[in-house]
Amino acid sequence: MALPFLPGNNFNPSLGKTKHHKSHHFDVCNETSMMVGEAKPGIGGEPLPFQKAKPRTSKFPKGEGSNLPAWVAFDRQVLCFDAFYQEGVVERREEQYRIRKCKIYFYLEDDSIQVIEPRFKNAGVPQGTIIRRHRVPRPPPNDDDFYTVEDFNVGNELNLYSKVFKITGCDDFTHNFLKKLGVRIGQPASAPGDPYMGYRKAMDESMQPLRPYEKYDSLKQFLDHDRHVLRFFCYWDDSENMFGDQRQMVMHYFLADDTIEIREVIPPNAGRDSAPVFVKRGKLPKNIDNLKLPGVVTDRTVLNVFGPMGHGGRYILDSLKTGSICPEFYKDSDLTLGTAINVWGRKFILTDCDEFTREYYRTKFGVNEFTPLIMPGDKGARFNKEFPPYNGFGSEEDSLCSCMSLLPKPPKRDFIKFMERDRRGMDSNVLRFLARMDTEKPIDKDRRFIISYFMSDDTLLVFEPPVRNSGIIGGKFLERGRVKKPNQMPYSIELSEYYTAQDLYVGALVNFNKHKFVLIDADEYAFRYMEQQPQEFPKCNLQMVLEKIRSKLSQNMEDVRSFFTRSDGTGSGVSDYNSFRQLLMQVDGSLTEQEIMCVARHFASGGQQGGMDAQKLVAIAQEQLRKRNYESFNNLLETMQHQDRAKSGFISQEALRTVFLSNHVPLPDDMLRAVLATAPTNENGEVEYGEFLRSINWRDFPVPPMQYQPVHTDEDWKGTVANNEVTSVNYFALLEAIFGKPFNSE
Repeated sequence: MALPFLPGNNFNPSLGKTKHHKSHHFDVCNETSMMVGEAKPGIGGEPLPFQKAKPRTSKFPKGEGSNLPAWVAFDRQVLCFDAFYQEGVVERREEQYRIRKCKIYFYLEDDSIQVIEPRFKNAGVPQGTIIRRHRVPRPPPNDDDFYTVEDFNVGNELNLYSKVFKITGCDDFTHNFLKKLGVRIGQPASAPGDPYMGYRKAMDESMQPLRPYEKYDSLKQFLDHDRHVLRFFCYWDDSENMFGDQRQMVMHYFLADDTIEIREVIPPNAGRDSAPVFVKRGKLPKNIDNLKLPGVVTDRTVLNVFGPMGHGGRYILDSLKTGSICPEFYKDSDLTLGTAINVWGRKFILTDCDEFTREYYRTKFGVNEFTPLIMPGDKGARFNKEFPPYNGFGSEEDSLCSCMSLLPKPPKRDFIKFMERDRRGMDSNVLRFLARMDTEKPIDKDRRFIISYFMSDDTLLVFEPPVRNSGIIGGKFLERGRVKKPNQMPYSIELSEYYTAQDLYVGALVNFNKHKFVLIDADEYAFRYMEQQPQEFPKCNLQMVLEKIRSKLSQNMEDVRSFFTRSDGTGSGVSDYNSFRQLLMQVDGSLTEQEIMCVARHFASGGQQGGMDAQKLVAIAQEQLRKRNYESFNNLLETMQHQDRAKSGFISQEALRTVFLSNHVPLPDDMLRAVLATAPTNENGEVEYGEFLRSINWRDFPVPPMQYQPVHTDEDWKGTVANNEVTSVNYFALLEAIFGKPFNSE
């Protein structure tokens, strides 16, 4: 009989107890702070009620190794076991249970478990991950503990969430790991057979598929001609019907499956709905009959041999195709230009095709004639769209945009031309000409103007350089903008014509807002720009100018020679520019100053030297290298000798520039090009690199220093510099280019 729980009737459990401290729950294990007091959470280290004593050590002996944490020592190490479990099946006659094979993965870094069932084809049940990765608790009443590596061995059974898994085997890594732990590994076994899978296998083996009598192979045609489409342009003349007219169409023939699609080209304001497809994609029959009933047109004919209709009857396929209906469809061989095809009772005429279609018919059918047909004119009235005349507000393009739409938009700018011909480094893309006024007024005769043409937007700027004590204030004469050509209607329906770059050349007479100018000179950049693009500037096309001179000269070389040697008293073949100009004007009076200058610049005497002095260029180059403290001239010489395969002492300019770039020589590329132009070369244009390196070696071969002046635009340009003017012309080279024969004074 128990005493009642009343004061004085119970015993104090703390009598005789000497430890009343709180248990130590946290400590350092394997150099890592972690909780270690799971087994002694009570006062004085005593276990709490319902707390079970757990072994303090593992049954496996402690090995020798590093004291790293588990998630570092066993990182990416996983034990793999083969297992199965039995699943009961109810309410099925064919099976009572199923054997489901799976894989059990045990992750050593955190003792987590994952169970995956391999997927089988047509299994009929969900497969894949059965138990996601996490720490799995033991079954009750030990559900406060988790499975560890001690519970895994071949032959063991694991109860994971009420599913009993039987381990039948493991992989090699798992076998070696457990063996190193000292575990006696059981013998691997095989999983029992699944009755349902055996039934399915027997049923699959008993099936004998019936092969068709014919084989329809359309895969090869699809693989060979996928995305290959023939495009024909055609029309349908429906003008015979009431309210009918000609309708333009585009027919697409798909080579992958011999189908045809027709789309209608609907012009603006046609009054029709813009249907995307006129005839949807499909095979187009040649002959149109009555609509067949369902089942009449089939790929195969089925014959009833004997037996009743339905269950128990016997059928076979008719290999002779007795009574089968085979409609004819349009093929690629039926489509040619000028052919009339029947599109569901409508007559379509093929008029033209694209380039891919032409190439296809040339390759496959050998057709080379593809003359397009001219579509008959539309009987309906056509009106040309006329815009109102320019109203004087804004530019002509801006006023025209207000007639294009209800919401006016600004005119589009040629952005591609602007990006290609805008200023880029030292390339300004600005043509500058020196001009004078075409007037008889003595005050305006001596005035000079600089006409700048900007290639990026086709605009002009006229500037008058100020002259001291002239009585005229210089500066901007004409604001930058496009200038109209003279003698045009001020308020016309058509857009006005503006001055272009082809209208500006030396000797041209231009009229800018009723101010007439004569172009008398151009700067060096303008000459070079026009000479480098002869197709765009015919006045600087040397071949065209020589052809004009050749047409005027006689074919007798002696007469031509005597004509040119009249002004050459020495007989050296070199004439001064003024005499050369007068001779060409006598040959052909229609030649312009620009054309004469183009010929004179090309056949200038070799004694002329333009540009900067060679000694000055070398001094500037050495000054640049001295400022950067560059002294690796020996490395440059070794690299150039390596580039010189023939050991001739000469290499090309491009190879030399590549060597300078690879060795990071602190010399700008434009300056390097200028110095290379003065370097000694051979007959092939190759540079003698030894002499060139000695010329720029400021350490061993210094030259007197000279201050470097960077190239900049000359705002005070007033004509060609005297040093760059052509003073003498080699007319022997000119006659040789005209007649194609060597010409000398003998």
